[in-house]
Amino acid sequence: MFVIIVGGGNIGSHLAKMLLEGGHTVKVIDDRPALLEKLPKELPAEVIISGDGSSPLTLENAGIHKANVLAAVTGSDETNLVVTSLARFEFNVPRVIARVNNPKNAWLFNQEMGVDVALNQADILARLVAEEMSLGDMMTLLKLRKGEFSLIEEKVHPLSPSVNKSIKEINLPNDSVIVAIIRKNQLFIPHGDSILLPADEVLALVHASQLKQLATLLGPKEPITREI
Repeated sequence: MFVIIVGGGNIGSHLAKMLLEGGHTVKVIDDRPALLEKLPKELPAEVIISGDGSSPLTLENAGIHKANVLAAVTGSDETNLVVTSLARFEFNVPRVIARVNNPKNAWLFNQEMGVDVALNQADILARLVAEEMSLGDMMTLLKLRKGEFSLIEEKVHPLSPSVNKSIKEINLPNDSVIVAIIRKNQLFIPHGDSILLPADEVLALVHASQLKQLATLLGPKEPITREI
């Protein structure tokens, strides 16, 4: 996969490193002298392109006609939107991703501006914090299909209604499945007759709408009141 990254700051350079380690072809565009002096210490010289990422000529020099993905991750929302519009409507890049710096500008990052995926850091952080607070000890390991499904891990509480019951007895939500159980540091693939024991670490694939229902099945029967 060929990815062009506009913006060579901390996010852009880190993204480039990850993609290069994954065997992808990458070009990083930036025109700030301080960064252009720093980037060769972090990335191969042939990856770095000096120029204005919002310039069609610079994008052409980077090989945008062959790019599979463009990521605009500069610190300027205005620049990122110009870049995404060029990538989509001038050069027909199949996949366009943009960083949102100011949450108030998030509404602008849409298909009409050429954006397929908008990475709003403030919104992502807020949602993660809210999700962690609402799901107690449940930990999200991986999100699939743009967050529609999650791979989660949760330890079975000693007072859970599922303790000492087989998986087929606990009435799992329709769009969820227990894919593995870790018990005494040993991982095994469960079956319908497998019994859940206190302190089992359950790995489950579950639809986003049913996370709380699954958390209720694996958590304590009654809410635990903590004295403040």
